[in-house]
Amino acid sequence: MKSFILTILFTLLSIGTFAQKNNFQLSTHILDISKGVPAPGVKIKLEKYNEQSKIWSPIDEKSTDASGRIPDFLPSEKENQGIFKLTYYTKDYFKKNNTESFYPFIEVVFEIKDKNHYHVPITLSPYGYSTYRGS
Repeated sequence: MKSFILTILFTLLSIGTFAQKNNFQLSTHILDISKGVPAPGVKIKLEKYNEQSKIWSPIDEKSTDASGRIPDFLPSEKENQGIFKLTYYTKDYFKKNNTESFYPFIEVVFEIKDKNHYHVPITLSPYGYSTYRGS
């Protein structure tokens, strides 16, 4: 059992290592924990908050790949500090999978304060979600 757990941990760490692109500062990932698989084809919008005008400005919009990932938000050569929001449009994903759900979309707001890489994954189920700052 112990070796099985170590194998899973090593696999998860390896996936995270290869999931991001070095020339981009932000990545995200969706894991559908109700099925134990990645969530492909979920549209995600990235916006930046202007603290003076109190307005969100769209930056980019992409869909998750077959592994539930978007590895290439925010090119690293730009100044990317500030408050950002990722909006995960989950309603269509669940509808496509013939699954009732509670959240039609999920908004995750976070702040980038430096030039480090930020990975913002979510674990998703029809009636709940969780997020954290990954690596």
